[in-house]
Amino acid sequence: MPSIKPVSDLRNYTEVLRDVDGGEPVFLTKNGRGRYVIIDIEEYEKINATLKLFSELEKGEQSAREKGWIKSEDVKRMLRHDKRN
Repeated sequence: MPSIKPVSDLRNYTEVLRDVDGGEPVFLTKNGRGRYVIIDIEEYEKINATLKLFSELEKGEQSAREKGWIKSEDVKRMLRHDKRN
């Protein structure tokens, strides 16, 4: 179950951070509405890496739509050639 707390709970930030250490994000509300999220740095890095991967995959997809796909046999041949050099 998500941990949702009012931003005023940051006065006792040790307790809020303890909830984050449990591996789950803590959602902070301001005036009753969701406003902030506190996450562990490892989770933040995973999210950023995932976003970067998706961005690179999208670039590849776009390139394939514009320039066409490479046949798997051609890729295997290029990889074999690279190993020899």
